[in-house]
Amino acid sequence: MTPDHSSRATPSKVVVVLKGYPRLSETFIAQELLGLEKAGLSLEFVSLRHPTDIKRHAVHDEIQAPVTYLPEYLHQSPWRVFKGLLISLRQPGFFAAFKHFLADFKRDLTRNRARRFGQAMVLAAEWPEGGQWIYAHFIHTPADVARYTSEIRGIPWSVSAHAKDIWTSPDWNIASKLDSAEWTVTCTEVGHKHLQQLALDKSSVHLSYHGLDLDRFPESGRQLSVRDGRSEDNPVVILSVGRAVKKKGYDVLLKALSLLPDDLHWTFVYVGAGTEMLAMKALAKELSIDQRIVWTGAIDQQEVLVHYSNADMFALACRVTDDGDRDGLPNVLVEAASQSLACVSTRVSGIQELFEDHVNGLLVDSENAQQLADALQEAIESPSLRLQLGAAAEAQVRATLDYRSSIKQLIALFAQGARVRS
Repeated sequence: MTPDHSSRATPSKVVVVLKGYPRLSETFIAQELLGLEKAGLSLEFVSLRHPTDIKRHAVHDEIQAPVTYLPEYLHQSPWRVFKGLLISLRQPGFFAAFKHFLADFKRDLTRNRARRFGQAMVLAAEWPEGGQWIYAHFIHTPADVARYTSEIRGIPWSVSAHAKDIWTSPDWNIASKLDSAEWTVTCTEVGHKHLQQLALDKSSVHLSYHGLDLDRFPESGRQLSVRDGRSEDNPVVILSVGRAVKKKGYDVLLKALSLLPDDLHWTFVYVGAGTEMLAMKALAKELSIDQRIVWTGAIDQQEVLVHYSNADMFALACRVTDDGDRDGLPNVLVEAASQSLACVSTRVSGIQELFEDHVNGLLVDSENAQQLADALQEAIESPSLRLQLGAAAEAQVRATLDYRSSIKQLIALFAQGARVRS
């Protein structure tokens, strides 16, 4: 992407606050940040946590912005925190920020709340040279740190809200940040409507689908498969990519696979890792389907692309968990659709904003293993249906979900904010 010279009014440097960087599960964030750099925006990253993933995606190596890591636990960096306090005390906005922190702390009496203010003091004290704007990814912890820092330093800020951060944060906490931020973007219509209901100024909340860098996901050229579940030597390959966490519904998906007819031949390839891995493997063994499953672990984007190419269909059984956590529009579903894979998923959150049942995918109710098994069987037994659904999904992604549209929107928002502040 060539720089947009009409965006000269954008801030000279944007300080991006992230919960953790880099992370394998957040390719959509890395893709956006690289796009902003290519559009001419100067960035500097501030991460609240050090990376825990062993691998990283190629896109992370293309990003030029430097990264600073704030103290993850305040007691481990006492001098940094104390220095942050001394310097922040001399900032004109410190006491207003501290007042807001105390109000928040009364409603959220936790160490995490105190840590957020401590991290904000450190960021305010170690403020990157030339930084004129704060942009937080996720409206929970990173946005709290961004908001407190914004008040201490008198620097405008904005936030990108996604999924878990929207649905597991209390409304009072989200509302206060929406009213403090210059603008907010979110990536699904369902999230957009929810945030607008909480915001005093509804026009400050914008819908911005992440989309894909389609140069990294070239057209698949997928042809009609001969696999229809009848051949034991050539089973249908069902792929799923995602973190092993409860909201992904992998227990439901494994139960659905176990309900398929015994004479239907398939292989399930799971790409990912997470807290539910041991439980998933134990359940697969209990259901006597463990011999049909390939566990790849966490891998980078280029390796995932190979699996998209080799698979016949994609499955993801998203759900809303007891604490309200859920996906928005999972990036892996958009990626799989871009590769003309027939997707079988659930009617949760933003998934219905991309897929329509039996038009460009197969959708079932969440938590319903039998419905999911029926949809999987239908796709397994019909290569022509898979080809039809996959082609329709790919066409929609390529027509409507190019990430450059989101980048242009963000650049315009930064420019608008800079003009208002000038």
